[in-house]
Amino acid sequence: MRHSILIVTNSGDLHADLVVPILAAKGHRPFRIDLDAFPRDYQCVQTFDAAQVRQRIRRLDDERWLDLDQVGAVWLRKAAEFAYRSEELAPQERAFARLETEQALFSLLYNLDCYWISHPRVLRGAQWKGEQLKRAMRLGFRVPASIVTNSADEARQFLQALDGRKIFKTMSSPTLAAETLAPDERIAGGLGTVLVEDAMLAQLDAVDEMFCHFQEYVPKQYELRVTVIGERVFAARIDSQLDARTMVDSRDMSAEIPYTATRLPQDVEQRCIDFVHSYGLEYGALDLIVTPEDDYVFLENNPVGQFLFIEQLIPEFKLLDAMADQLIAGAACRR
Repeated sequence: MRHSILIVTNSGDLHADLVVPILAAKGHRPFRIDLDAFPRDYQCVQTFDAAQVRQRIRRLDDERWLDLDQVGAVWLRKAAEFAYRSEELAPQERAFARLETEQALFSLLYNLDCYWISHPRVLRGAQWKGEQLKRAMRLGFRVPASIVTNSADEARQFLQALDGRKIFKTMSSPTLAAETLAPDERIAGGLGTVLVEDAMLAQLDAVDEMFCHFQEYVPKQYELRVTVIGERVFAARIDSQLDARTMVDSRDMSAEIPYTATRLPQDVEQRCIDFVHSYGLEYGALDLIVTPEDDYVFLENNPVGQFLFIEQLIPEFKLLDAMADQLIAGAACRR
């Protein structure tokens, strides 16, 4: 029996939009939960009796129910705020509805005994940047000298002891959490990785207010975006040093810097796979630096990181097909 593939995301997820037709072309019809339309556009049933547990879900525009016990693979992509049939819920009603919806949804999903990319339990364990650095060191990666602290004195001593340039980077959100607020509540658009200049040093007492993350600036020959899907590795070389806008932070997509396919040394490639799998993840998007001396330096792993832009820049990387194939293989093996 062919097991179903479940995709949990939101309606604005272009990655899922493009993978679904690939799955269909390969003979699979995945069921998609768009969380920004859930539970408004869905019905779920979970029943318990002495003999069995039954759990089903359907979209209101489709009379067919999906038996969740027949799901062989889940692709967990993007979160979103839930939606309800009534748009006039009072704040407390909406807060209570969100809690009850979480209880119902995760009671359905958490117990699915199948292949996951990736389970929310392991995703949560894989998102902490400081823990990632420690794990990367344990697996043999070089990492930048770093400090995470809410002590201005400790930050000052760390920065003074470092030779060369230093950087500041956020740990959680380069958008400074702007996406969680209404437009009229936002006071800043975002903050990428920046060099620590005299003006920042003069305001270092602000570190006492909130945790901050400083690192040594690692000289770059080029950067790497390494996408791991199952056992497959796709390494994209990013020549960030060819444009002043991307020398410190390569995420400025207004700069047309080259992205090219490359092969990692076998030991580095295996280290990337081992890092991702050490969490129980089946997917990861790692950011690395290659120094002028050809050292490989670990920066971070994005356990649900974007990959479509990599395929757009390097068409020979069939990442959408690779993700579809991984889901199909996982569903066939159902574990």
